[in-house]
Amino acid sequence: MRSLDIGALGMMAQSTNVDVTSHNIANMTTTGYKRQRAEFQDLLYQDLRRAGSPSGDTGTIVPVGVQVGLGVKTAAIGRYMGQGTLALTENELDVAIQGRGYLQIDLPSGETAYSRDGTLKVDADGQLVTKDGYAIQPGINIPDNARSVTINASGEVFAEIDSQVAPQNLGQIQLATFINPPGLDAIGDNLFLETEASGDPAVGNPGAVGYGTLLQGYLESSNVNVVQEITNLIKAQRAYEMNSKSISTSDEMMGTISNLR
Repeated sequence: MRSLDIGALGMMAQSTNVDVTSHNIANMTTTGYKRQRAEFQDLLYQDLRRAGSPSGDTGTIVPVGVQVGLGVKTAAIGRYMGQGTLALTENELDVAIQGRGYLQIDLPSGETAYSRDGTLKVDADGQLVTKDGYAIQPGINIPDNARSVTINASGEVFAEIDSQVAPQNLGQIQLATFINPPGLDAIGDNLFLETEASGDPAVGNPGAVGYGTLLQGYLESSNVNVVQEITNLIKAQRAYEMNSKSISTSDEMMGTISNLR
């Protein structure tokens, strides 16, 4: 009976749906996290009677065929790139990106990663780095005698230095944008890598046309809507139960056939 396989595929699909929803809920407080959504497609159909085939020798055709679907499959897990709310931290090295763009991060492998997480730190050499100690691009060094650091909306970094009246310009933070951000490859630690699907990065200064701006002392929160995710979780659970019911019903039908005398 096809319904056994169809029900099993439906349960597998809803299990994936629950996995994605659970992942969203688990990251509801992750800085810069973008919620995901499982997307499904129906599987191939068996044509038991093809629509449009001749139904007689007088030229009549079958107006509606007999097609039996074979279930469902996971087609994609999309990522919603909408802006998260901005949370005040009052940490002078925290920056939130308002609008499009990603910070560029140097990985130990030599690759460039991209992130919306603006939780920046200073390492032992005075270099501006991420929580994991990876330097941002372009590199910026904070002097030992800097009293305070200012990062303006266009990404310029200034430091007030002892015995200097005017702030010292330490460098420029730049952002990278992609034509298809959902096509980026998530590698964990709030980092992404470019792919063929995402396209090549376009690098520019914050505030330029097509680029977001920076806001010092804030961080971008996750864009997960908890109420929506709980609703999706309930829907997935009910769909899972209904697919399980179809398997039970098919099993009872097969049992009835087996008991025929």
